[in-house]
Amino acid sequence: MRATVLRVRGNRLAFGAMIRVFCFLVVLAGVVAVAGCQPQNKSASTISTMKSNEPSPAAAAGNAPKVVKSDEEWRKTLTPEQYQVLRQAGTERPFGAVYEEFKKQGAGTYVCGGCGAELFSSKEKFDSHCGWPSFYDPANAKNVITRDDSSLGTTRTEVICAQCGGHLGHVFKGEGFPTPTDKRYCINGVSLKFVPAGETKAVKP
Repeated sequence: MRATVLRVRGNRLAFGAMIRVFCFLVVLAGVVAVAGCQPQNKSASTISTMKSNEPSPAAAAGNAPKVVKSDEEWRKTLTPEQYQVLRQAGTERPFGAVYEEFKKQGAGTYVCGGCGAELFSSKEKFDSHCGWPSFYDPANAKNVITRDDSSLGTTRTEVICAQCGGHLGHVFKGEGFPTPTDKRYCINGVSLKFVPAGETKAVKP
C-alpha cells in the first residue's frame, strides 16, 4: 500500500514538472513570436529579438504617403497578419512559412503588400540566417524611406514604404555581411508580395 502511494506521489510530481516545462516553452515561444529584427553578429547561431508595438506613423514631412486609406479600408484589403505588421508596426514570427517560401523564390521583384509599390528585387536578397527576408539594398530607393525608431528604449532605423506609409521592418549597418553595402534590410515577409521575373508589377491604387 505504501509503495502504491509513493508511486502515485511520484507520478504527480513528474506530471507537475512536465507542466512547468511546457509552460516555460510556451512563454519562450511567445517571446520569439513578438520579436523584431535586432542587430546581429553574422557568426552567431541565434539572435536577441524584440517587437515594436508603435503604430506606423505617417512619413516625415516631405514624405507624406501617396496611397491613403482609412483604417477600415486597410482592414478590408489586408489579411489580419498584414494589417498587424504594415499598419501597426508588428513583427511576424521568425523562420515561418513565409520565410521558407521567400528562400525558394527565384528571380523577380518584391512589391509592397499594401499598395504594390516596387521595393526590393531578388538581385539584392541574401540569406542572413535571421529568420526574416534580408536585402542589402532597395531595388527602388524612392519607394523606401527610413526613420528613427526609439520604441524599445534604443534607437533603431525603421524601414517604411514611401507610397503608403506601411511598416516593412528595420535596417542595420556594419554587421560584417559580405555584401556591397554592408547593410541588412530585415523585412517582414507578409509586408511583401513577390512578382516573378517577366510578370507585370501591377501597382494597386
